[in-house]
Amino acid sequence: MSSPTTRDSRTAASTESTESQNDRRPLERLVPHLIDAVRKTGFWTAIVLPFLYVPLLATGLSTAAETLTFLALLGTNLVALYVGHTYRQ
Repeated sequence: MSSPTTRDSRTAASTESTESQNDRRPLERLVPHLIDAVRKTGFWTAIVLPFLYVPLLATGLSTAAETLTFLALLGTNLVALYVGHTYRQ
């Protein structure tokens, strides 16, 4: 026989799990009809962008424009990783 405390903790865990899933997926609420395309684009962008780092790092980040370009690519890659991390899961 299970105690009421056990059932309460299971219910609470289930509720927390559902709430955390809703909190982790704000993109689905914003663009539900485009979610697959957005995730696919984010996934593949996150894979391709690091190849653009190679020429910048090979020549060195000697100017402010090169450094800014590298940081912009890095920031874009982080956003793409966040958006595309659940693609095909």
